[in-house]
Amino acid sequence: MPRPDIKPKQSLGQNFLTDKNIALKIVHSLQLDKEDTVLEIGPGLGVLTKIVQPKVRKLVAVEIDRNLAAMLEEQFSECPNCEIVQSDFLQYNMSDFKEKNIRVIGNIPYNITSPILFKIIDNRSAVKDLTMLIQKEVAQRIVTRPNTKDYGILAVFSQTFAEVKILMHVPSTVFSPKPKVESSLVRWVFTEEYAQDILDIELFKKIVRQAFGKRRKMLRNSLREFFELNTGIFDYTKRPEQLDIKEWIGFANKMKAIIPVQKE
Repeated sequence: MPRPDIKPKQSLGQNFLTDKNIALKIVHSLQLDKEDTVLEIGPGLGVLTKIVQPKVRKLVAVEIDRNLAAMLEEQFSECPNCEIVQSDFLQYNMSDFKEKNIRVIGNIPYNITSPILFKIIDNRSAVKDLTMLIQKEVAQRIVTRPNTKDYGILAVFSQTFAEVKILMHVPSTVFSPKPKVESSLVRWVFTEEYAQDILDIELFKKIVRQAFGKRRKMLRNSLREFFELNTGIFDYTKRPEQLDIKEWIGFANKMKAIIPVQKE
């Protein structure tokens, strides 16, 4: 259970993982190696940190809460392979890592799942995989397929840049305080299988965001303000949820080739 002097902060969306059995299952699923470098987002009370630290070459834990960071620094002061960083992860400079193939783990505030995921994707060249506890409904949106109501930006970005899988569902009772929703453990294993075919990554992401921002509209309407669409090149009567990953990449590449300069 949480220490009596450490109070969860609602403003930070804190729900501490307190169940050691679940923590052990999570770490077991990572199949850590003694040469691994692990980046932990939001270690909280350090339940995962304590299990991971002795198994890896280096562990960097980024905690936004000053009190928790101070507590963790004290707990791991005699562990030379463990570094506690007091910082907002969204402001943390991942380029500080000189290593490649970083293993990223985290039990994160659910309200910032998307920004954290997008940041990891943007830094994926240094990341081997990402394993996070997130809201169950969001997890299901991430792994869903085209032609479903849950298929959106999270699914397209995740499945474009990684092989993504739900590893297990986790009840609210393993957290303190207990969240009102269930959680899922999700893993992204980053790969260039699809990404290597994208001519312009930033344009690809911009098109996907814009299209799903108006997901009920056909592509010719949702993207009209950005492009002069040539209806002879692609079927612009489709809606964004109808395109699979390869079709999104093909569409973005055609836009790059036909319209190299976007409207302001």
